[in-house]
Amino acid sequence: MQLIESIVQKAPRMAAIRRDLHAHPELCFKEVRTADVVAHQLTAWGIPIHRGLGTTGVVGIVKAGNSARAIGLRADMDALPMQELNTFAHASVHPGKMHSCGHDGHTAMLLAAAQHLSTHRDFDGTVYLIFQPAEEGGGGAREMIKEGLFERFPMDAVFGMHNWPGMAQGHFAVSAGPVMASSNEFKIIIRGKGAHGAMPHLGLDPVPVACQMVLAFQTIVSRNLKPIDAGVISVTMIHAGEATNVIPNSCELRGTVRSFTFEVLDMLEQRMREVAQHTAAAFGVACEFEFRRNYPPTINNAHAADFARSVMAALVGPDRIHAQEPTMGAEDFAYMLMAKPGCYVFLGNGDGDHRSVGHGGGPCMLHNPSYDFNDDLIPLGASYWVRLAEAWLAPAAQAAAEAAA
Repeated sequence: MQLIESIVQKAPRMAAIRRDLHAHPELCFKEVRTADVVAHQLTAWGIPIHRGLGTTGVVGIVKAGNSARAIGLRADMDALPMQELNTFAHASVHPGKMHSCGHDGHTAMLLAAAQHLSTHRDFDGTVYLIFQPAEEGGGGAREMIKEGLFERFPMDAVFGMHNWPGMAQGHFAVSAGPVMASSNEFKIIIRGKGAHGAMPHLGLDPVPVACQMVLAFQTIVSRNLKPIDAGVISVTMIHAGEATNVIPNSCELRGTVRSFTFEVLDMLEQRMREVAQHTAAAFGVACEFEFRRNYPPTINNAHAADFARSVMAALVGPDRIHAQEPTMGAEDFAYMLMAKPGCYVFLGNGDGDHRSVGHGGGPCMLHNPSYDFNDDLIPLGASYWVRLAEAWLAPAAQAAAEAAA
């Protein structure tokens, strides 16, 4: 493994910063203290910064040479609204808030890379260090883009990385094409006519209508979707009634829809709307259908994925690089990949053996109250960021880009 020695030497300090961030988690668009920590460190290393994109975002700017080429490296900063079960020294001090997805580690890895890049500057061009707020449902990437991220900081490509529990420590995964799904929500309100539970003929019961819809939605995936495509419709909430002997006036269904392509998503939304409306009509009740599209699918650019793979191979060897198994989880880095070439990769976080005494009883999985980022990844993740930026902004790479243009 070809780690950068200066990063390895400074890793304990970066781990301390990571644990401080873990102990002080902040939710989406509220990452004020986290952004202050990031800004303080970048400024101390002589890196110019811009603050405020996406409310709390921070962008660091590291320049070297004369080239106009630029690369963006992105880390997310926000935590989740959940209670931590860990009791080790750096556990969350804020009840109901926890870094259970490793964004504290992502921030620390990019900070470690920033320190090395600012000191050595072995590249020709500009590295933009993007510390993004509000990945966990807030669409912070979308908001930074809306507020001029790529206009103020023009870059040729943008790259992201996420730790991946269950993958061996020191291993990477990268693939071209869709690697994470789109995330969407629906709400259906079925409006019937309430009645006494003993006299259902005097009302219009919305509950059996809702049950018919739930079952019919599954036939959309099994009978309308091509078997080689992927899609998920999950009804996760059903709300109706207040008493056992009263037929309610209405019933509400909510859930999530996932897909890897917009074509599949269009079909799923259309068929769900038709099923809901026609099922309601068949039972003589009214139906309100809402479908909200949240994050788009995360689709890696083929050239960028191949480029990232070559950098990884030089770091850890080709036997530690795997194909990404697409996941139905979602990621707002997708917005950046819709605007710029780039790719999103996974870095193995191990199985949880790194956790010290005081961890919770559950597995060390993402969004789990017993999760903790593996600090041993900081030198590797930071070395990957540095080597990726240096390779992308190397004179040879610039010549190849100009020839391709």
